[in-house]
Amino acid sequence: MRVTIKLVLLSIAFTLTGCGASGVDELRQWMAEQKNQTRPRVKAVAEPKQFKPESYDQVTAIEPFNNQKLTRALKTESSQAAFNGGLIAPELARRKQALEAFPLDTMTLVGTLTKDGQPMALVKVDNLLYQVRPGNYLGQNYGRVTKITETEVTLREIAQDAVGEWIERAATLQLQERLK
Repeated sequence: MRVTIKLVLLSIAFTLTGCGASGVDELRQWMAEQKNQTRPRVKAVAEPKQFKPESYDQVTAIEPFNNQKLTRALKTESSQAAFNGGLIAPELARRKQALEAFPLDTMTLVGTLTKDGQPMALVKVDNLLYQVRPGNYLGQNYGRVTKITETEVTLREIAQDAVGEWIERAATLQLQERLK
């Protein structure tokens, strides 16, 4: 048993000797060499530009916050609003039709026919079928039916653009084929 204890103590001593600091010295030496070889590279700061004062040549112009300029801008805006208002005013004065409550993209043209020599379109909205004639209104942008052909319904819409002005634009509902 004493021999076993001596062998265990001897193996522990060899193990601790192997864990010595021999590799640490080499690492420290390498780190010191790298530190000495590294040189910082600093770019020189550019010379500041010479300031050249500019003369203000807008002294004779109207000041940006002058009442005259504001009045002129309001007059041009009101004249444009009057022009655009003329486009939308009749639409606001009339009574809305049933199909103006639905967006145009929820409507489907399912067919066309001629009744008393006048073309008609069959438009499906929410599983209900509506008869549409030229002059009827569709969609939420004051869309008035201008033409009905065998394959499409053409509308004239009045909508606001990105600036807020009322403009006319064309829109169509095309005949949709159902796949079975």
